[in-house]
Amino acid sequence: MTPSDGDEPPDTDASDDLPPPDPKAYKVAFPRPSTGPLLQVTRRLVLAVLVLAITVLIVYADRGGYHDNADGSVSFLDSLYYSTVTLSTTGYGDIVPYSTGARLSNTFLVTPLRVIFLIILVGTTLEVLTERTREQFRTTRWRRTLRDHVVIVGYGTKGRSAARTLLGRGVPRERIVVVDPNPKVVHAATEEGYVAVVGDATRSDVLRRAEAQRARQIVVAAQRDDTAVLVTLTARQLNREAHLVASVREEENAPLLRQSGADSVITSSGAAGRLLGLSVLSPNVGKVMDDLITYGSGLDLIERPVAASEVGMTPREMGDLVVSVIREGRLLDHDDPDAAPLRVADRLITIRRASAEPAAAPPD
Repeated sequence: MTPSDGDEPPDTDASDDLPPPDPKAYKVAFPRPSTGPLLQVTRRLVLAVLVLAITVLIVYADRGGYHDNADGSVSFLDSLYYSTVTLSTTGYGDIVPYSTGARLSNTFLVTPLRVIFLIILVGTTLEVLTERTREQFRTTRWRRTLRDHVVIVGYGTKGRSAARTLLGRGVPRERIVVVDPNPKVVHAATEEGYVAVVGDATRSDVLRRAEAQRARQIVVAAQRDDTAVLVTLTARQLNREAHLVASVREEENAPLLRQSGADSVITSSGAAGRLLGLSVLSPNVGKVMDDLITYGSGLDLIERPVAASEVGMTPREMGDLVVSVIREGRLLDHDDPDAAPLRVADRLITIRRASAEPAAAPPD
């Protein structure tokens, strides 16, 4: 196999050069709320310090009603010490309230503050345990309900572009699962709202965590061609029904990917080279081609079913510019005599403006 480090530069966030992570680290990562755990702990710490400061002020303001067994008087440092041991329920007994006012303030002010302080400390521990339980429940429910989704292996430049295109075509964000071995890349994916799996996708257990065996489409956007072949073989072994699209850098490796089980193979370096050639000979043609493959901008190249009102028409009579007709697995040119008239089960590849209504999703 030809190495994949040819003319195309690697993605800046490529992760295939990293050593594979420990298998125990494989996990499903869900989108997180905007407030991270560090911020939540900081808030709790600030609140605990605030409770301590209020207690110190209460004790120091009524320091005359307290007795210190060491020297009889209570200083600010003594107030801080007493507040600390009181809130933590340690209670050494060396400083005690003896006046009626000090005892009332301890009953109605310091005691509620002590309860709040304990709730803050215990609540942090309970939150960690609750979060783990919630994460396990969420993972179990996610695995049970996830069906007919899209798995994107590799979240570099190609994987991100594929995800954005799927979103533009109406695929819900929660139906896209990202797989990448780099934890930082996975974190970036979850920050964008995707469910992501950390791990090496050449391993079947990692793809199973992404529920690839129940996916409708699998996109292999690995950084290296040899990795793409291994991922394709593994994915096809797990799921023989999914539509599998793989990216390859060198065109001579495309047949190997097809033999490995890929339904469609996109040659990234070859496609880029052809666009470069078109742009050199005719810059406007290059711009149009780039516009066609960039969904949601200008003109879109889409696949859609034939509407009931269009049955019996010819491709030339259509309102959209028809490029090809898909009939019973055959791809017919728009001017092919067999393409007319259009039938109910036909699908059309057309060019329409991006402002038009979204196209129907591709077939299973």
